[in-house]
Amino acid sequence: MEGHRLHWARRCAACALWCLPALALTLPKGLLPFGLLLLVSTLLVPGVVAGARRIGWPLAAVAATALLAMGVALLSSHWAGGGSIESRDRLLVLPWTMAWAWALRPPASWLWRGAMAGLAGAVVLAFVQVATGLGRASGWVNAIVFADVVLLLMVLAVFCRPPRSWHWALFGVACGTVAILFSGTRGTWPGLLLLLAAVVLGSGWQSWRYRVLLLATALAGVVALVGAVPGMSHQMRLVELQQDIERINAGDYDSSAGARLERLQVAVDAFLERPWTGVGFAQFDRAMREQLPACREPHPAERCDLGHAHNDLAEWAATMGIPGLVSLLLLYGVPLALFLHLAWRTGVPRMRGIAAGGAMLVVVFALCGLTQSMFAHQTTTSAYAALTGILLGLALHEAAAAGRLRGRGVRGD
Repeated sequence: MEGHRLHWARRCAACALWCLPALALTLPKGLLPFGLLLLVSTLLVPGVVAGARRIGWPLAAVAATALLAMGVALLSSHWAGGGSIESRDRLLVLPWTMAWAWALRPPASWLWRGAMAGLAGAVVLAFVQVATGLGRASGWVNAIVFADVVLLLMVLAVFCRPPRSWHWALFGVACGTVAILFSGTRGTWPGLLLLLAAVVLGSGWQSWRYRVLLLATALAGVVALVGAVPGMSHQMRLVELQQDIERINAGDYDSSAGARLERLQVAVDAFLERPWTGVGFAQFDRAMREQLPACREPHPAERCDLGHAHNDLAEWAATMGIPGLVSLLLLYGVPLALFLHLAWRTGVPRMRGIAAGGAMLVVVFALCGLTQSMFAHQTTTSAYAALTGILLGLALHEAAAAGRLRGRGVRGD
């Protein structure tokens, strides 16, 4: 009976691995199928999943990191009389999925297939939304969250690919790039540029000079696409960005870029004023009202009530002080350190491997968080927690398998 339940639990786990990237953007509440399959597969064999405690200190470190982030938010919310920490409780998925993936060992190929399906669905959905008159492609969430999750799927498409599947990975990158362009989200550009550079420069194609030339050609192709396709520069909000800069230079911050810069300045002042407590969890607009007279008027500007700082580092520091800042850095740093350690142990070359993909996922998520509040949205929080946990659990097996191959004198691909 136990073997029968384990068989079905592993089947559910494989389906969950596909559903997470494939349905996250293509369906309303697209993370729900993954969540249900995660729960069902865990309840089928709770003892097997609980056996993941044998992982030892890596699992303990990840669990402590998630609990610290939740605990700091809970205490800050209680102190400041703030709202719910609903978006933070999603962080509990991080150690859960790490233990689950390690215990049930679902095939990573299903994660890659799901990412490819998700990217294809995302670009179709983006095209349909823009073609039907929507200003920015947003899927079933909002344009910023849509672009952020697309970028995470692109990381999976590149790093979790099976051997000899470069052409499909490039197809996924192309789909993701077009979807991001249709979303008009500028905050993903640094992460997208880093991913494109890693794909080309780390590919192993020809000589280093050839790869640099290829990267330059790819970037020139994107620029040509923007210039050649009617309305694409407007879709990317390039003119709007130029106008925002001109307005900032004139002292007018009532624009997209201006509001971000203004909120960054408010965050620095709020942190310096209350370095240990901040203004309180989810209370960033309180800092805006305290420091900007324009936000205390009877009818303040829309930028006074955006709900967050549009920068994770600024948001956590200004609202939760030093404890919040430390918990955020650990939330990125602990998984990143584990991924880098496992990637070094694995030694998979040419921009492929679960551990290397996990490291890139954390880095691009952090880069997006420099211009957006990633943890203020349930979808991005859930995606980061679930994907990071899954990749950590699978990377532990990847590193162990690579060690066994080296012990037998066999070189991996």
